[in-house]
Amino acid sequence: MANPAFSEKTFTNIDYSFDRQEVMTVESTLTKVGILLAILGASSAVSWIGLMQGWSIAPMLIPAGCIGGLLCAIVLAFKKEWAPQLAPTYALLEGLAIGAISAIFQEFALIAAGLTFGVVFVMWFLYKTKILQATQGFIFGVAAATGAVFLLYMLTWILDMFGVAIPYIHEGGLIGIIFSLIVITIAAMNLIIDFHLIEKGAEMQAPKFMEWYAAFGLMVTIIWLYLEILKLLLKLASRK
Repeated sequence: MANPAFSEKTFTNIDYSFDRQEVMTVESTLTKVGILLAILGASSAVSWIGLMQGWSIAPMLIPAGCIGGLLCAIVLAFKKEWAPQLAPTYALLEGLAIGAISAIFQEFALIAAGLTFGVVFVMWFLYKTKILQATQGFIFGVAAATGAVFLLYMLTWILDMFGVAIPYIHEGGLIGIIFSLIVITIAAMNLIIDFHLIEKGAEMQAPKFMEWYAAFGLMVTIIWLYLEILKLLLKLASRK
């Protein structure tokens, strides 16, 4: 699967020996998505205010949030049953990083947030109306594209440590803007797969804690989408 938090094996590599009256549902999962978004928003607001007020810990919010969120994601990959505790923790930590980043680029943050939720709504509509469906071919294509973007970002990060920059794609030129649009499209396509897997988990009557894990998986995509849209807005602004 494209989203590292989700795969076709997500709902098969878990223990199904539990009380069958406590199973995953789509409605309850979406409620938990709302809870995680509320936590993310609250911690982002605190982080934003902290950066604006010049708190001494403000410079550490971005690395602390990113590293802490990554650690939560790694643990969840092996301990899905800890999702009721770690998914909210992930949202809290990522919120600290997102809030600080948004405060730095506050001129574009609200626009990026609005566009992100607009894309989520549109993709949900396209999925529910079956205009876009998560077929095996669709999943394979999105997974391959996402993997390519991940490898390119890893290469960029490694080369950057040695003072080498990959030209064009991270700049405000036409190539950089086209690249951002492609990545945003790939991130949006991941939403279709996330929606599909949430419904699949409910159909398989996965244990209740998987609602938190599925909500976490969707959050990963939404945060990625927001950051990519923010990058695009910054590139467009640099052309003026």
